[in-house]
Amino acid sequence: MTDNASSPVAQPAARRRGLALVAIAVVLAGAGWAGWHWLHGRHHESTDNAYVAGNVVQITPQVAGTVVAILADDNDRVKAGQPLVRLDTADMRVALEQAEAQLAQTVREVRSLYAGNATLQAQVALREADLARAQAEQRRAQEDVDRRAPLVATGAVGREEYEHATAQLASARSAAAAAQSAVIAAREQLATARVMTEGTGPEQHPNVQRAAARVREAALALQRADLLAPIDGHVARRSVQVGQRVQAGAPLMTVVALDRVWVDANFKEGQLADLRIGQPAELVADVYGTRVVYHGRVAGLGAGTGSAFALLPAQNATGNWIKVVQRVPVRIALDPAELASHPLRIGLSMEVTVDTADTGGTALASAPREQAVAAMAADTAAQRAVDERIARIVRGQSVAH
Repeated sequence: MTDNASSPVAQPAARRRGLALVAIAVVLAGAGWAGWHWLHGRHHESTDNAYVAGNVVQITPQVAGTVVAILADDNDRVKAGQPLVRLDTADMRVALEQAEAQLAQTVREVRSLYAGNATLQAQVALREADLARAQAEQRRAQEDVDRRAPLVATGAVGREEYEHATAQLASARSAAAAAQSAVIAAREQLATARVMTEGTGPEQHPNVQRAAARVREAALALQRADLLAPIDGHVARRSVQVGQRVQAGAPLMTVVALDRVWVDANFKEGQLADLRIGQPAELVADVYGTRVVYHGRVAGLGAGTGSAFALLPAQNATGNWIKVVQRVPVRIALDPAELASHPLRIGLSMEVTVDTADTGGTALASAPREQAVAAMAADTAAQRAVDERIARIVRGQSVAH
């Protein structure tokens, strides 16, 4: 009887102890979470609205032509400078041969201009000599008239003889005037010819340079018949077929640089206050799961929200306004070594966590970029080959001339 009477009293005490233990556990858990948040959690911003992005380079021809060979297919690995598509070069070779023939003809024509200067100079000297003889004849005729004029009144010289001398003077004057006109015409012809050649040699003459530029243009078109990979990467979205007639600028395929991808993480506007360039970030890809953790750094914050740059941006001044939390793209640069061991593809989903403890960086880029984001190497060897070809043509015509 004593045990039965005491049990109702013991049960409330046990319940109170249990509730006390639960309360203590809740308080400890809350304190632990508060400590974790104060020391660690409040310095991290996370989002699962993040996707892999990269350089997607379209391969487009610079000249029109017919495709005769396709040298790379979807998913192939290509190196920068590797041929991807080849166009028919028959018409381009004909155009190059015509341009070279025109250059040779132009060199000959220009050299004839320089040779004509000497001929015109000799013509000027000849006309000047004729003028000197005509002026000497005019002076002698004038002297004859001057000697006979006083003698006409005395009858020592007949009127007929005097008139004959006067006629000779008039003829000499006409001849001198004609010789003077011939000298002026010859000098003008020489001046006109010198305008076409003065101040430059035959190789630097504008006509020769124009013809040489056409040779370079034709050679460049022939060189562009081979479409080369501008970067290292993988081929995607090949749409070109053999025998297809393509126009300049038509997309044929794309090359994606998977070794230089980045992540665009779209953070809410309320998460941007402590985000700075250079802060470390940890990333997890859905394709690999949590077993693979990427490490990167904040490379830059977008200059506007995604909706601001949309094709049809929201018109918030229409009166039908509903507040929507905006997101700003934040670029995260990835570790190339981690990308090499665990490759990513364009468009894959990512989860991003940025450590915002260090807020000493800047939220916007503070200096202009000093190097190009991407650049193609110029084919200087091909340019030198074309220049040497032009020089041989010019020298060959010079020797022939």
